[in-house]
Amino acid sequence: MAKKILKNILKNETVFCVSLLLAVLSAFFVRPDETYLSYPDWRTIALLFCLMILVAGLRSKGVFTLLGHVLLRKAGSLRALSAVMVLLCFFSSMIITNDVTLLTFVPFTMLVFRMTGNEERIVKLVVLETIGANLGSMATPIGNPQNLYLYSVSKLTAGQFAGAVLPYAGLSLLLLLAAAFAGRDEPLMEVELGKRTEKEAEKESGRAGKRLAGDILPFLLLLVLCLLVVFRMLPYLPVLFCVAVAVMLLDLRLYLEVDYFLLFTFLFFFIFVGNMKRIPLVSEALVSAVEGRELLTGVLASQVMSNVPAAILLSGFTDRIQPLLTGVNLGGLGTLIASLASLISYKIVTREYPQSRGSFMKVFTFWNVLFLALLLLEALLLGGV
Repeated sequence: MAKKILKNILKNETVFCVSLLLAVLSAFFVRPDETYLSYPDWRTIALLFCLMILVAGLRSKGVFTLLGHVLLRKAGSLRALSAVMVLLCFFSSMIITNDVTLLTFVPFTMLVFRMTGNEERIVKLVVLETIGANLGSMATPIGNPQNLYLYSVSKLTAGQFAGAVLPYAGLSLLLLLAAAFAGRDEPLMEVELGKRTEKEAEKESGRAGKRLAGDILPFLLLLVLCLLVVFRMLPYLPVLFCVAVAVMLLDLRLYLEVDYFLLFTFLFFFIFVGNMKRIPLVSEALVSAVEGRELLTGVLASQVMSNVPAAILLSGFTDRIQPLLTGVNLGGLGTLIASLASLISYKIVTREYPQSRGSFMKVFTFWNVLFLALLLLEALLLGGV
């Protein structure tokens, strides 16, 4: 039993395992002492916990699925539906993170396109949704873990943050719309959602919307408190306490929805980076490798270790956070592991359609490389590279 659990952890939480290994190995070179307690950015870890558990609460109430149903009714054709789903992922990820966006809307997309008899479109659309979630999430400090961390530790102003990401988010939106509208179009017939038609679902969603308002209000209020912490208007410890107690009273099961592996991945990378900074030879080598090349280093490092660990590692060896912020966000494009959110889409699609593994990787690689090349060209023109 223990062997099976360990095997599953190694398979499904590879980045966590690597972070643990690096932390342990680095401890042989820098013996554990009281300085270790100063390594982690506890504010970032607390905010991650709060945001994950609150978004899980909103998701448990069916908020995002209801939103998907409402938007589905507005689409009159397959092209329009594709664009709606991609835009939904792009903008939702700014608030509920790229991971949660894909966990919520990729299964919904597959359900709808299966019911319309257009399963052959699923792979391309899910790939575009994945790109949309990854690139949309860069637009806000809470859109993804690397943004939350870098914004928290860097003391960037809102204007500096926006300058680092919004030009790329804007071009990304235009590219996503162009890609979503590419291909043949056909009318969208009335879709059955479960045993209900779209019209029946419309009536039901109206009633559900009224019920939801009261259910989600506590979560929204707590989310506002978290945003005030993100923008440094409130201290994090009182808000952490409020969220922890409120969730215990609202729904204790939400504690099981938190990605504790991600929290410990952050913790172990903090330990590793802290130890590396205390080894002069290593620290000097990393500083010389990163300084002045933050954007490209962020992109390249993300391809092999994913962008969250890349952000934590590289931020320890440069003071130029703006180009690094751009780099690790653009670095979410490229390989399948460049953003761990991309693995979510891959697993969902290939679990349902095992035969699509090869085609998914081809389509994923094509669109990711294309988007990355165009956004790097923009960075070059803007003088970011």
